[in-house]
Amino acid sequence: MSALFEPFKLKSTTLRNRIAVPPMCQYMAVDGVINDWHHVHYAQIARGGAGLVIVEATAVSPEGRITPGCTGIWNDEQAKAFAPTVAAIKAAGAVPGIQLAHAGRKASANRPWEGDDHIAEIDARGWQTIAPSPIEFGAHLPKVPRAMTLDDIARVREDFVAAAKRALDAGFEWLELHFAHGYLGQSFFSEHSNQRNDAYGGSLENRSRFLLETLAAVRKVWPEHLPLTARFGVIEYDGRDEQTLAESIELAKNFKREGLDMLGVSVGFSTPAARIPWAPAFLAPIAQKVRRAAGLPVSSAWGIGTPELAERCVASEQLDLVMVGRAHLANPHWPYFAAQELRVERAAWTLPAPYAHWLERYKMG
Repeated sequence: MSALFEPFKLKSTTLRNRIAVPPMCQYMAVDGVINDWHHVHYAQIARGGAGLVIVEATAVSPEGRITPGCTGIWNDEQAKAFAPTVAAIKAAGAVPGIQLAHAGRKASANRPWEGDDHIAEIDARGWQTIAPSPIEFGAHLPKVPRAMTLDDIARVREDFVAAAKRALDAGFEWLELHFAHGYLGQSFFSEHSNQRNDAYGGSLENRSRFLLETLAAVRKVWPEHLPLTARFGVIEYDGRDEQTLAESIELAKNFKREGLDMLGVSVGFSTPAARIPWAPAFLAPIAQKVRRAAGLPVSSAWGIGTPELAERCVASEQLDLVMVGRAHLANPHWPYFAAQELRVERAAWTLPAPYAHWLERYKMG
């Protein structure tokens, strides 16, 4: 049996295999509202056979968008627009998930193909960014954010709560909090971006406070029987990796105590000076360390594009789920391709029944 094609159960949710499509921003929304592009995109990928499809980073407030083209779920119109896409993902046999996000100091940026830099101050499309401290990211994102007040922190926490409620109403069955990649949650945790001297800065306990409070608040409104997960950068590759990983593991243990069901292991991306050792599945061994130390199921992405590598990550118990992103963009039926490569019996049945019927019955046609 292929480990990759074994079902995976988390809470009351069972995925048909260990393949997940991670959030991949499309930057095609208008005022945060998804449209036909998103519907076709997600329906196409879901029918390919993945067990889980997580909709892209979706802002909990207007200021939380990465770009003006990012999806949002801060109002009912946006939530309602998701419903047909959620239904299409379910109809294809995948579990529909959504990632809730706030971009923090990396917000107010141009779309990647339009510069991927901060929108100019004189451009009406931009907005004031916020962060734990008034420290710019640097490089192509030089805008200095406004330091958040305690009222700001409370407001954003409640924005996550309201967004979680709307996500549930829209039909999502898997919720991921985006606490990674230098966005707001990661910015509170990282000393690169957090130099506060109050209860939200300084010590590990204080730098973890916003993340844990937000998780706990969302846990109260997200049904206990549905998975609540988070994506978090456990390492920065900034020369302090041993310390950062140790602190991240401590945070992961606290996440579990507050009700987190799974952790998506990623890189912090809190400084443009990081020296990331890009390689196939380079985070899988680190994820395994977190898995063992924190006692949490883990997933990860980054360079997992071949069936053999995905199989090895799951079979060796480095990862519980493999997040296969770009390979799905190139081939929406990547799970079928993987099943063939791994010689899974009746590989075609990884696809929806109508496709499987034609591929199995008319192999020579």
